[in-house]
Amino acid sequence: MTDFKMPSLGADMEAGKLAQWLVAPGDKVARGDVVAVVETQKGAIEIECFDAGEVAELVAKVGQTLPVGALLARIGSPGAAEAGTVPPAAPAPTGQAAPIPGPEPVFAQAPQPSVEPGAILASPAAKARAAEARVALSEVAGSGPGGAVLLADVDRHIAARPAAPPTAKPGLDMAEMRRAIAAAMTRSKREIPHYYLSHEIDLQTAQDGLAALNATRTPDRRLLMGALLVRAAVRALDKVPELNGRYEAGTAPARSEAVHCGVAVSLRGGGLIAPAILDAATKDTDALMAAMRDLVARARAGRLRMSEITQGTITVSSLGESGVDALFGVIFPPQVALVGFGTPRVRPMIRDGGVAARLAVTVSLAADHRVSDGRRGALFLAEIDRLLQEPLTP
Repeated sequence: MTDFKMPSLGADMEAGKLAQWLVAPGDKVARGDVVAVVETQKGAIEIECFDAGEVAELVAKVGQTLPVGALLARIGSPGAAEAGTVPPAAPAPTGQAAPIPGPEPVFAQAPQPSVEPGAILASPAAKARAAEARVALSEVAGSGPGGAVLLADVDRHIAARPAAPPTAKPGLDMAEMRRAIAAAMTRSKREIPHYYLSHEIDLQTAQDGLAALNATRTPDRRLLMGALLVRAAVRALDKVPELNGRYEAGTAPARSEAVHCGVAVSLRGGGLIAPAILDAATKDTDALMAAMRDLVARARAGRLRMSEITQGTITVSSLGESGVDALFGVIFPPQVALVGFGTPRVRPMIRDGGVAARLAVTVSLAADHRVSDGRRGALFLAEIDRLLQEPLTP
């Protein structure tokens, strides 16, 4: 029997509100299945199960606000005996009479989740997306436990038909989000010994190559400079792998083999969230561009998954067209590094013995001094520079 507990969805989370169960007692679940939805300061998050088995009991009730680590449900091991099954009696020893069987025990059934008759089981994220696109949930085939409709099911349904104009969506509690961000950043500055480095990078070659490539593409397939910046930062970790990892409280720092790159997203109305592009190092530039567009859209609509919130190993933040030359970020604990890109702008630079007007950007690194030092950080920034001089090379 495994305890399924309220997960921590970030350093700023102390508790979450159980918004919906997507499984019932007796349902079979596999690792990675979405089984519940939890509301946090950053929106409704679909919660995945990390153990395969059968749902034995739903302990927490919908609507309850529970602290991180609180018991939500119990999941039995695959192949375990079904609840209520009475094991066969052992044979009586030779020469002894068999015991007279008593009345069979009565097992109380686990409570079923309350669903109105005729209601369709769906996650809040799926409902919000369906409402946005004016899709009837009854038209969508659910792939979740018990046939529950998940966000991915709605997206697949929408992709197969013309999109409809989105409807207005209620905003998040920005005051609550600001308090959560303040708590996380205060903890970061208090516990993590930051060091900072910055470096100016010539982007003119990257810009010229990008313009030439985009001229041959339709608008929906064009790349943005941001995808090249993220790609360079992710691939530079091959040179300095200690910047890709986590330092959990009370444990030793742990490098990560996979690169789950957090992308800082500013939310409409204020607030910031940094969901991760999972396995970013395995993606080419086009795949990164598609992942970034998808992640930004879902972050602003409050439709993220737990893995995207909790598994980041490094974060990239860019000010885009904000007009600021550089940013020096605060590390998102328990990560150990954050890469910041200022606004690209035309600057005078020395090239071939003369002064030329070139597009340039200032890249910065905020890193945890417990796992790396300035020399290694400088090597990382230099590698980002080198990669951006050949940005479209496979």
